[in-house]
Amino acid sequence: MVEIFKYCACTRCAIQYTIGIDLTEKTQKTPIRVKMKIGKIEIEIESQEEQLQFAVEQILSTITNKFKDTHLISAERPIPQSRAETCKGVIQKLWDESWFTQSRGLSEVHSEMARRGFHYDRTAVAHALIDLVRDGILTREGKPRRYQYTQKRPPLK
Repeated sequence: MVEIFKYCACTRCAIQYTIGIDLTEKTQKTPIRVKMKIGKIEIEIESQEEQLQFAVEQILSTITNKFKDTHLISAERPIPQSRAETCKGVIQKLWDESWFTQSRGLSEVHSEMARRGFHYDRTAVAHALIDLVRDGILTREGKPRRYQYTQKRPPLK
């Protein structure tokens, strides 16, 4: 054991005292804490730096081997159903389903969208229909306020 000495600063006495530090002892490092989430499983590891990589590798191999057939850590995520959120998107979805093979009026389009759970203002539906006519997807025939909309070209499948 190596001792460190300090001296008293007063001039009357020259007392030597020791500080209890052992320089030969290794100082204990604080452990590292790691949190991981694998699928629905959460793991927290606390270990020394030298042991951390081994611990993580062991946990990962155990989890993948044990749960590879379950859906807890599926590598493939389910494809979410695309839901047309815009008025134009909903009408395009109707066109994709060949709903416009028959001529449809604004009120028919509006009521079909409402039946499917999309409640848009009639003016928004009218603007979206005009945009689709300009895009070359639909065509319109008839007199103002009584237009009939039909698919100009079939959807690509």
